[in-house]
Amino acid sequence: IAFPIIISTATTVAAFIPLGLWPGIMGQFMKYFPITLSVVLGSSLFVAIFFNSVLVSQFMTTEDKDMPLRHAVIISSIVAIIGSLIFVFGGAYKALGSVMIFSAIMLWVYRLYLRKMANYFQTKILTRFENWYEKQLRKALSGFRPYILVGLIFLILIVSFIGFGASLASQRTKVEFFPDNKPNQIIVYIEYPEGTDIKKTNEITKVIENKVYEVLNGNEYTDGDYNFMVESAVSQVGEGAGNPQTDGGSAAEMPHKGKITASMREYKFREGEDSELMRQKVQEALVGIYPGVLISVEKDANGPPAGAPINIELEGDDYSELINAAEKMRDFINSRSIAGIDELKIDVNKNKPAMQVVVDREKAGELGVSSSQVGQQLRNSIFGSKAGVYKEDGEDYDIYVRFNEANRYNSSALFNQKITFRDMASGQIKEIPVSSVAKQSNNSGFSSIKHRDTRRVVTVYSALSPGYNDAGAVVGQVQHAMKDFKELPKSIKIDYTGQIEEQNKQMAFLMGAFFTGLGLIFLILIFQFNSFSKPAIIMLAIFLSLIGVFSGIVITGSAFVIMMTMMGIISLAGIVVNNGVVLLDYAQLLIDRKKHKLGLDEEDYLNKEDLYQSIVQAGRARLRPVLLTAITTILGLIPLAIGLNINFFTLFSEFNPHIYFGGDNVIFWGPLAWTVIYGLFVATFLTLIVVPVLFFLTMQLKMWIHSKTTTSEVKVY
Repeated sequence: IAFPIIISTATTVAAFIPLGLWPGIMGQFMKYFPITLSVVLGSSLFVAIFFNSVLVSQFMTTEDKDMPLRHAVIISSIVAIIGSLIFVFGGAYKALGSVMIFSAIMLWVYRLYLRKMANYFQTKILTRFENWYEKQLRKALSGFRPYILVGLIFLILIVSFIGFGASLASQRTKVEFFPDNKPNQIIVYIEYPEGTDIKKTNEITKVIENKVYEVLNGNEYTDGDYNFMVESAVSQVGEGAGNPQTDGGSAAEMPHKGKITASMREYKFREGEDSELMRQKVQEALVGIYPGVLISVEKDANGPPAGAPINIELEGDDYSELINAAEKMRDFINSRSIAGIDELKIDVNKNKPAMQVVVDREKAGELGVSSSQVGQQLRNSIFGSKAGVYKEDGEDYDIYVRFNEANRYNSSALFNQKITFRDMASGQIKEIPVSSVAKQSNNSGFSSIKHRDTRRVVTVYSALSPGYNDAGAVVGQVQHAMKDFKELPKSIKIDYTGQIEEQNKQMAFLMGAFFTGLGLIFLILIFQFNSFSKPAIIMLAIFLSLIGVFSGIVITGSAFVIMMTMMGIISLAGIVVNNGVVLLDYAQLLIDRKKHKLGLDEEDYLNKEDLYQSIVQAGRARLRPVLLTAITTILGLIPLAIGLNINFFTLFSEFNPHIYFGGDNVIFWGPLAWTVIYGLFVATFLTLIVVPVLFFLTMQLKMWIHSKTTTSEVKVY
């Protein structure tokens, strides 16, 4: 039995090997799942082969022996007494005492009730189910039913694919890149035109802050003076107020920007209120109220950065032309009133106030001053120059000297200051005003110049409106509308990037990983069975199990989450393979035993009746392990799928389990769990009925081909 177990484990790990080679930032974020799973499976295989066999041989019997009453009393009494002492005097370890008392009680519950129920289930209910299953399997293998059943299954597979496609087209099934998390932070980004004084930005931030607080402290989110949704809120103006999605996490001074961050309490303390709904209320409260101010209400990102949901890059050489085209494009898309677009913004501002300083090089040369000296003098005045180091308590603090705030932004003070230097010709110290060698003029420039593949880039981007999470559908509408946009110069190239680009790239990788994993599984199965047909049957069962996945998504109306649903499908492949290996390996074993009993060679075939009986016997014998695999997997995933949270420590220490539903875990892992559950329901039926039917038809096909191709008499018994 060790070899089939090793093969089953190897096929499951093989499904995840490609995921362990996931490239890029997304791979760094997600590869811990396949690595952890592979290590755990390898460890469990080691335990199963070397430890479980020893423990079973020493402590397990096939008979259901009852523990002597005297032993049960002694064991339960000792455990209960020690547990009571720990519970009373154990302090922080009182939970251990509760567990011991609970174990002592459950020993008697098992002895008096559970043992009888388990025996009744195994000897009566499960036996009846096995008999019923055997009858159904015999019917499925009789007459024309195998052909009808296989044709019907493939028809259902086609219908499920068509239904899934229709659901995507009608927007009943949304496509999400990453699970749409509930906000743990609500972030309001405020932006004035560049060059705005920080005092004005601060004033509008205070006004918006009060408006935000009106929503955050609404009656539905407070219990008296206690806000059970928002734990804290902080506002920033200037430095650190930028949006990391667009400013690249820059900590530079941004006097024209402000940010309000509201941090939510833990999910279990929110009393069932939805933080996403709160974010939408904040967003609606700030729409169209403050002209001239760009306001966006966003949430903390779930997973690695993927860019804006709507992100259109314009590439070209002339930056002014790019910005003009971007502004026209923004106005054109806004005129189409496409649902799902929050607010289109351009990541570059061409009206950033600037001061141009022109040095009269001829005059500066006559006076013995270089252009770099003029620039350094002005820079030191505004940003400061290092004058020394202050030491205190072993720490060093740099000392910078610059103009005070009143003179720092005063052009008269800046240009009337004197440059002190030594004349290299005469060796004398000279002082000349900056204005004698330089002139200044106010103009406007670009806030930044961005490149991609050496070409200049301007980006038009937007978040999704409240209630929209399918970026692909919204971008599709934008692309359709852009077909009528005629004002784009030929020198400018448009590319849809951001989340959509990352989504397509990761989808392509996951599809490649899925088929690569199937290829590895197929090679391992060929090594196991020394046959092509049996691995092909198992591979076919994997594809047929997608009936459950797509049907479940369509029926429930849940989203197709590219990252997690695809990982669920890959996980499902490993489980389906294991069940198929268990069944077909035992069926082949029974066939080989029958051949040996009849004195047949390996290349000979059983007659149809013996083949029929061997497959039925194998199906009945492997019903329990297949059902146990399905039931335990589904039951183990249900708490993760529905978000059931139980604190077992407080259950035994305070007798309060703190049960609640939801949270970040179910949002992230829920799509994967439901994918496996949907697929496993159908895969169990496939393993128990369709796989034996396909094996039966395949063996009959082999017998027919052998009879037609061989020149000698075919031995069929």
